[in-house]
Amino acid sequence: MNSKTYDIQPGQSVELLKELHILTRDGKMNQDSRRKLKQVYHLFQFIEPLLRDVMSDHADITLVDHGAGKSYLGFILFDLFFREHAAHGRIWGIETRDELVVRSRELAQRLGFAGMEFLNLSVAESIESTQLPERIDVVTALHACNTATDDAIRFALARQARHIVLVPCCQAEVAATLRKNKASMLSRSSMTELWRHPIHTREFGSQLTNVLRCLQLEAHGYQLNVTELVGWEHSMKNELIIARHTGQKKRAAALRLQDLLETTGLNELAERFAVPESFRPLA
Repeated sequence: MNSKTYDIQPGQSVELLKELHILTRDGKMNQDSRRKLKQVYHLFQFIEPLLRDVMSDHADITLVDHGAGKSYLGFILFDLFFREHAAHGRIWGIETRDELVVRSRELAQRLGFAGMEFLNLSVAESIESTQLPERIDVVTALHACNTATDDAIRFALARQARHIVLVPCCQAEVAATLRKNKASMLSRSSMTELWRHPIHTREFGSQLTNVLRCLQLEAHGYQLNVTELVGWEHSMKNELIIARHTGQKKRAAALRLQDLLETTGLNELAERFAVPESFRPLA
């Protein structure tokens, strides 16, 4: 796909683009619509190679989109790729708001997107759910709030997903723990100055959260590409983490993760950022 071209691609569902407000109800495209279409294609360009990588082994691609919301991402992926290239592939949208699940089911039925399913589950509940297949090739979580991103990682690790695509959002848990332990940490290390002031606590906590996630994924045998989604002006949360499973678990990453937790006073979050048992220190 030409990255400089933001016109509607041949065969795209016009009805879907209207539902996503990329096209107006009379089928026209204004300045805002072109911006939205640019965002869609920019994200798709990151994910399409991952889908083709899976297809090199089998055509029945399985993809789970966590915190799906209106299933914006799932519908676009199905329309641009699955309909033509993965006739036997399936996309599951996981969402806690029942009204959005019902809406997505109705839209998929109207569009004839038979390979899409939607489940009213939290990301945490999906980890144990038998409604999802054992083999999941691709896991996505686009702006899944706070710890839902970590639950999506746990899900992907449990299913040994081949690819993981994350755009993290609202990383509040680490910042809250930094804030709680700040007084005791100030007497232990000058590093605590990095998050002493409230605004720094929030910003440092957000960055540290994603650093810990990256180390966790590397420890579990994933190779990472960390970049940004340009043109997503509607959100300041535009960090994109793409992980590919290689099976080469990195002890160094596990040790660095554990050292960071110790240095920043976050040991109580060790289970959330769990590394393989063989890399964990003895109690």
